[in-house]
Amino acid sequence: MSQAKTMLNFKRLRCFHAVATEGSFTEAAASLNVGQPSITTHIKALEGDFGLELFARHGHHVELTDVGGALLNITQHIFSLEEEAIGVLTEASGLRSGHLRVGAIGPSQVTDMIVAFGQRFPDVELSVSLGNSHDILSGVLNFRSDIGILPIEEVDTRLYSVPFGENRIVLLVRTDHNWASYDAIDIADLEGERFVLREEGSATRHAFESALTRNNIKIRPVLAIGSREAVREAVANGLGVGIALEDETLPHKHLKSLRISGAEIVLHPHVVCLKERKDSPLIRAFLDLIAELS
Repeated sequence: MSQAKTMLNFKRLRCFHAVATEGSFTEAAASLNVGQPSITTHIKALEGDFGLELFARHGHHVELTDVGGALLNITQHIFSLEEEAIGVLTEASGLRSGHLRVGAIGPSQVTDMIVAFGQRFPDVELSVSLGNSHDILSGVLNFRSDIGILPIEEVDTRLYSVPFGENRIVLLVRTDHNWASYDAIDIADLEGERFVLREEGSATRHAFESALTRNNIKIRPVLAIGSREAVREAVANGLGVGIALEDETLPHKHLKSLRISGAEIVLHPHVVCLKERKDSPLIRAFLDLIAELS
């Protein structure tokens, strides 16, 4: 391979990153505000320079090859650093603009922070993605999110972490359930009960199951669902008892929340970012705000 071919064309790299993150050439073109033929040309040129395929094409959908996945890990870092560079320059000029990407396990975890940050920095574009703890942590570690807001038991050494508050896990039952007349249920009474749980990777589920294990209690999981709203509806429809974070138990005419006695099952939320990025202007501004709110 000639020396000329080993030099990367930045525009081609940006096109690759857009296709890889958007999942299609059409969406990539829209995100970059260019025509799809331009995207196709740049991707073919990049693949041709190195004599390999970065994507497996399946109609309008594309999947990353192994080498494409490896390249995406690098471009996530590259374009994250580009945003940091823009942040440094805009802060120095007093503009305080830019784009901050926040991941959180639920709206209740992030709403107050986002409102306060938006009021202080109205020219900063904020985007919020919701998911379980595993997804949010992965997003921060892989540069898809700048900030993560999630409960953590042991902080990853790659992360800078700021704890704030705590959140108790409670039970959800139908209003006609035998337990509905109580305010609290002893953890021992959960033995053998049918439960609707969150999916694997949920910190709420993990903390609950850990408490059951410590107390040698076995429940009957009947359903695992990927959202807190779906858990609520499943419980309301009589599929079993559910669990939720206390500050997320919104009023529902068919549901009642109960505390769990005999065991303290509490999550400790943290705001996290990569250690190497904690002094990035927008991230630092967000962390400083959290310190004020705590």
